[in-house]
Amino acid sequence: MTECPFCGWPDADPFAVLSRHRTVVGETVWTRCACGSLQVREIGVAGMRITTRGRPGRGPAWCEPGA
Repeated sequence: MTECPFCGWPDADPFAVLSRHRTVVGETVWTRCACGSLQVREIGVAGMRITTRGRPGRGPAWCEPGA
């Protein structure tokens, strides 16, 4: 199992799903990690892979109180 290199959150359990888009090969899913890192995932017959992962924002993480 892989995890976010910035905060250790498990990739198998995205903190927030922002959007889903059907494609010819399956589905593209935009997610956000608990630390705020944006991820683009491709889901198809071969499984799920993260194709792009951004860095967390400079503000407080979504899971922190007061965020």
